[in-house]
Amino acid sequence: MPFVTRLTLQSGDGELLDSIVTDIKERAERKGVELKGPHPKPPSRHAVPQYKDLSAEETFGNWEYTVYTRNIEIIDHNEFARNVAEQEYPDRIYITADIEQYSQTGE
Repeated sequence: MPFVTRLTLQSGDGELLDSIVTDIKERAERKGVELKGPHPKPPSRHAVPQYKDLSAEETFGNWEYTVYTRNIEIIDHNEFARNVAEQEYPDRIYITADIEQYSQTGE
């Protein structure tokens, strides 16, 4: 039964995120790993209020930032997926991994 590892990479730095995703994709191609993606999601915009003091009555302008997201699926190459998920990334990159096991029809 194959395992599918879904990696979600997020960052506020779109160029850095794309370079890391490209590196993962190139490594997968060299090793013959079946990989789907990267699947980009639309960037999400966030706004956080900045308070002048603890009373929360007066605020500065909102701090606005964008989060870029890429999803990658690694199919049935558990060691490669583990190496990618455990790799050291810059602090600006956030990665999560979800693993699913699929059974084939009739099993």
